Amino acid sequence: MTKYSILTLVLLNAVLISCNKENKTNEEVSTTQECLSEAIKNTLDVEKVTLRPIERSITLNGYIDYNQDKTVPYHSLVDGLVANTYFSLGDYVKKGQLLAEIKSTDTNEIYSELKSSEAELKVAKRELESVESMYKDGIASQKELIEAQEEVKTLNSKVAAVRSSLAIFNSRGESGVVNVVAPQSGYIVTKNVSTGMTVNAGDEPLFTVADLSDVWIMANVYAANMRHVQPNQEVKVSTLAYPDEYFAGKVTKVSQVFDTEERVLKARISMENKEMKLKPGMSADIIIQLETNEGKSLAIPNTAIIFDNNQNYVVVYKNDCEQEVRKITPVSKNNIYTYIADGVKENEMVVTTNELLIYEQLTNKL
Repeated sequence: MTKYSILTLVLLNAVLISCNKENKTNEEVSTTQECLSEAIKNTLDVEKVTLRPIERSITLNGYIDYNQDKTVPYHSLVDGLVANTYFSLGDYVKKGQLLAEIKSTDTNEIYSELKSSEAELKVAKRELESVESMYKDGIASQKELIEAQEEVKTLNSKVAAVRSSLAIFNSRGESGVVNVVAPQSGYIVTKNVSTGMTVNAGDEPLFTVADLSDVWIMANVYAANMRHVQPNQEVKVSTLAYPDEYFAGKVTKVSQVFDTEERVLKARISMENKEMKLKPGMSADIIIQLETNEGKSLAIPNTAIIFDNNQNYVVVYKNDCEQEVRKITPVSKNNIYTYIADGVKENEMVVTTNELLIYEQLTNKL
């Protein structure tokens, strides 16, 4: 082999070694990931891959309603003029908190009766003291003593009854002002009163207080789905306001009578509302999972699925500084889960929020 041939081989080998080093460096860069930003971490949700029975689902439409057992309308007990109001629609109020003042003459008669009864009681007590003294001296009879005691007892009961009547009205007595206080803690969800307006006893509620810590979901059940809806059944609820979030609830009651207008049965679902995301009046979708005979498969929440270039992917979360993009093969799907054949393992964690953003960051590095 000539000197030039040897030199050529040495140069070629050096070029190959250099290329291999560069490729190795590039490979290391592609697998090195930056940690997630604080903005992404603060809103990051992940969910575990689980082995679940393959289910199909049905979706019922409905709406969010107040828990009627925790909703109190307030009707005025007197006729009068609203002097002041101390609340607005949507305010949170505590039980016993002063909400309004009504000037009314309805309580004047009760107040006058109270004053009269108190005066009679005062006289009766003095009379009793006198009879007791005379009884000790042998001047008054036992019958007279018993009569005096009964008179005081009767008047005490009468005064207590009148005071109870005034307490019902929350009246300040001779001022003619009735205090309207919150019947329970909760949110003001209706308001039909304002300063200066006149009110009549028994008219429409002045306001309604509702405890929104839990709500009812009223689902419309058509005849074709009747067999699938049962009391104590676990369901998922989604709303337009939070389309990627499912709220867990339970069917607590299924009506046995069709609604005459909508021609549906009404199913009631009780649901906690700790974060106040569920607002009465909002429409809702009620998802009911139905088991099939197709066995079990690994299930991934639909919110984790990324569709790109006619392929399905997920982002597997290991820690804040390590995530992986995996291609998956779906075999079945319902409203909540996608069942897969491969791509991830049971108990691995997949990203369900900001998954597309993380996916793009990862794939741009590949």
